Amino acid sequence: MVPSILFEIMLIGLLGIGAQWAAWRYRIPAIVVMSVTGLLVGPILGFINPEEDFGNLYNPIISVAVAIILFEGSLNLNFKELRGLGKPVFRISTIGAFIAWILGSLTAHYIAGLSWPVAFVIGGLFIVTGPTVIMPLLRQSKLKPRPAKILKWEGIIVDPIGALLAVFAFEIIAYLTAENPNGTALVLFFVGSVFAGIFGWLCGRGIGWMFETGHIPEFLKSPAVFVVVILCFTIPDEFMHETGLLSVTAMGITLANMGISSVADMRHFKENVSILLISAIFIMLTASLKMDTLLQIFSPNIIGYVLLMMFAVRPLSIFLSTIKTDLSLNEKALVGWIAPRGIVALTVSSYFASILTDAGYEDASILTTLTFGLVIFTVIAHGFSIRGLAKKLHLSMEGRPGTLIVGSNPFTVELAKSLRKARVPIIIVDSSWEKLRYARKEGVPFYHGEMLSEQTEYNLDTIPYEYIIAATDFHSYNALVCTTFMPEYGRTNVFKISPFRQIDSSSSDIVSKIGGRILFKEKMALDDLNEKINNGYIFRQTTITQQYSYKQYVEEKDDATVFLYVIKPSGQIRFYAEDTKAIPGAGDIIVSLTPPNKEIKKIQAKLENQRSNGTNNGTKE
Repeated sequence: MVPSILFEIMLIGLLGIGAQWAAWRYRIPAIVVMSVTGLLVGPILGFINPEEDFGNLYNPIISVAVAIILFEGSLNLNFKELRGLGKPVFRISTIGAFIAWILGSLTAHYIAGLSWPVAFVIGGLFIVTGPTVIMPLLRQSKLKPRPAKILKWEGIIVDPIGALLAVFAFEIIAYLTAENPNGTALVLFFVGSVFAGIFGWLCGRGIGWMFETGHIPEFLKSPAVFVVVILCFTIPDEFMHETGLLSVTAMGITLANMGISSVADMRHFKENVSILLISAIFIMLTASLKMDTLLQIFSPNIIGYVLLMMFAVRPLSIFLSTIKTDLSLNEKALVGWIAPRGIVALTVSSYFASILTDAGYEDASILTTLTFGLVIFTVIAHGFSIRGLAKKLHLSMEGRPGTLIVGSNPFTVELAKSLRKARVPIIIVDSSWEKLRYARKEGVPFYHGEMLSEQTEYNLDTIPYEYIIAATDFHSYNALVCTTFMPEYGRTNVFKISPFRQIDSSSSDIVSKIGGRILFKEKMALDDLNEKINNGYIFRQTTITQQYSYKQYVEEKDDATVFLYVIKPSGQIRFYAEDTKAIPGAGDIIVSLTPPNKEIKKIQAKLENQRSNGTNNGTKE
């Protein structure tokens, strides 16, 4: 039975998100899993073919999705990020793109066997990388900030440039090969490109102004942005094909640099939508390929072309364009290797394959095969190698997931020291220089600044830290910090210290639902924890084994002990929270805050005395 369109849409969404989950679960590059999944259900098993099944809706769906993805990526391009990186990013996006165009065109002609006109069109297109493939790689590889920012900026800025270069090359070819050359098309191309940039800027300024002045209610802001993005893409694209990508990029960058708080609030929602679209579009594109295309990519000329693009064209363009910049050799090597192609390359190449073939260039028929070969080889090679190469070049944030603690006081400093002893990256953030004296005295890494300020966002590198703990004296501020960073860190990785020493039944539910998760099952308030530190309580590590179970460990501990966190054999940290359900197993190390030895002896004597009295009472009875 042929599946219905509704069933196919459901299946595409299910497979896309399933591929993302499998990639996260087994630490495999997501774009690789999505590509393989699409190939399995499409050309290999023949279960679906979205291009045929969706008919005339297929291309518009892909185009709108690409526009939204590119807009979401450009929303992250704040010019403040370019401090110290403006020169290399500018050169890579201009000089590097031009060098890649020329070298890629030469390779396409001499190695892939394409005619000069087709080679220059495809050479312009293949300078793109794009957020659809770069963002998933950066999300998983945890690069250091400098190379990560360069790859992100290049991927988003060069995406529309590559598409426009391909259009420009085609217009030049049409002009030079025409019997009666007419420069009108070339003039329209330049006018269309300028119009797209200005229109995108106007859309960004317009929607930003409406947000700032309150002309759009809060519940309509996200829908309004989506509608304007589609408008911003469609109008220029109707005027000149592929200029819509430039327009939405300009709109996103404009909004990103206006400093509008509501745009920052929506960024996480649009990022979630972008992940859904990337997952679905990758499945659709790969599932629409034909088996002949898959077999054709293993021909010698296509493999030779792909290898030269990966090992010669890309590294040369990066090294030549970054001469006399402050990029280190290791950074140049990493950026010169990582250049996966994705959705934009596939969609635009299929468009040019059609119009070039209609124009009489028969060799353009292999453009889809050539593009898919470059996409699949770069996705696999760069997806599996980026983490190892970055580690080898000392450009990755390797090590155990770190913890960022907001608030400097005796307890948080001792907690940071214990985490540091376990080789966990830590940092304490506080706006009070006076309170930071605890951290300074103990030699604990710290940052002096307001955690919620924009300045801290750009000056504090938060990449090494997977967990955040809000532990200041102000309970409402702790809840605000957790609420602010919950979308970025995840609900399970954001914690706060209990605001109450004794939580009654009426306040418990409210407190647990506001902000992050409350640390420690005992619901110890910060005053309690600081008091224990002042009374000489110490941090102890206990290893759970087959012979010494977690149940035995808990039974031996008294009520004064506070269970803090568990160190898994893999290096992962699991903090004790009010809703913790996992039970530590053999090999886990439990870190707890326990009474000093004198206190332990007193408590043991007290317990022994209680047992003795209970026995005597029982005898008398």
